[in-house]
Amino acid sequence: MNEFKLAQELILSNGSAVMAQNIKKSLETPPVELAKNCSRCGADLLFITDISYFDEEHETNISTVREIIENIDIPVILGGNIKRLEDVKKYLYAGASMTFLNMNLESNRNMIKEASDRFGKDKIAVFASKVDIAQSEEWKEQGAVLIIKSVVEQTDEELALPVLYRGTSFQLEKDCHENAYGYCYPAKENTDLFYEIKKQAKEKKIPVILPQSELLFSDLKKDENGLVPVVVQDCQTDEVLMLAYMNEEAFYHTIDCGRMTYYSRSRQEQWEKGLTSGHFQYWKELKADCDYDTILARVSQVGAACHTGAHSCFFNKIAQKEEVSEKNPNKVFEDVMAVILDRKENPKEGSYTNYLFDKGIDKILKKCGEEAAEIIIAAKNQKSEETVYEISDFLYHLMVLMAEQGISWQDITAELAKR
Repeated sequence: MNEFKLAQELILSNGSAVMAQNIKKSLETPPVELAKNCSRCGADLLFITDISYFDEEHETNISTVREIIENIDIPVILGGNIKRLEDVKKYLYAGASMTFLNMNLESNRNMIKEASDRFGKDKIAVFASKVDIAQSEEWKEQGAVLIIKSVVEQTDEELALPVLYRGTSFQLEKDCHENAYGYCYPAKENTDLFYEIKKQAKEKKIPVILPQSELLFSDLKKDENGLVPVVVQDCQTDEVLMLAYMNEEAFYHTIDCGRMTYYSRSRQEQWEKGLTSGHFQYWKELKADCDYDTILARVSQVGAACHTGAHSCFFNKIAQKEEVSEKNPNKVFEDVMAVILDRKENPKEGSYTNYLFDKGIDKILKKCGEEAAEIIIAAKNQKSEETVYEISDFLYHLMVLMAEQGISWQDITAELAKR
């Protein structure tokens, strides 16, 4: 049996998350926050249904999906409003790993093969109320790779495709058969349940996706009190957030629950970061250093890491050399973009950037074209120094264009990551 996956369902209506039982009632938590919570808390994928009746609602939901995908690191299955092949393309281009076609609609039933041929055989799932073995074989032949349905039936184990269940009273031990792909929990405010369910599943010998430690605590070198220092780093910005300590109990609790847990030397007790403040740290990666006496934890930080309210505990400057310059590529791009955006909001007399903004989009596009041509000439002449210079000029003008269009580097890197 393949690893059984746990999913969170999210139903979107006009950009808001709504209840499965009553789509007219919105959940209080914004959909992006709900998605981030379930991603942090151990969900293996997100199942999103787009409830929209007008094009404007449809576009609003897709925009929300894009924002969700930019902020999570689990796959998304998306569907709900597919009338033509172009809608499948919109969902996949929004960043969905897979889209589902509703087999209750004749137009969707006739679209499986065409969608699969165009976008790939791993991209198309089918949503159905009831399925028989012959239908599943036909859908598989046409290119579908997954069935999504609500009711667990005895014949499901014989279907030609794996099944993702949603919205049922699914019982892990009773209903988790060989062909069960996973179970999708209805949308709810509290998503902090996946690690607990996975531990229960593991006890029942059901294979689930749970992180396993490649090192034992006994493999690490401890101080005289049996503690190991932990350097905590933001997984998105690489900023060092704090320094704390772990004992054996905190080490294994961290791995089991997905949240950073430490040992307080002053209070002499274990403490889970965020349990009282809500500023949880969900670990993404744990590493030991070369001497096995320090742990590096890369985390997704909720709120502030420092008890003072600062994002990082390291904010008291001691000394800095004047000649220190930032060479991190990501930081350089962000810093240049920050200057360009500042010029846009706070024009400065004599600024070339403001000259471009004042002249407008046609001038900016003209300069982008000219600089692109300069790159081609320099590269054709095999002059690497000139090519570097011209690429730098082009990237600057490109960033002015991005600022003019309201595009960030996060938008670009998110799109590249999706590809």
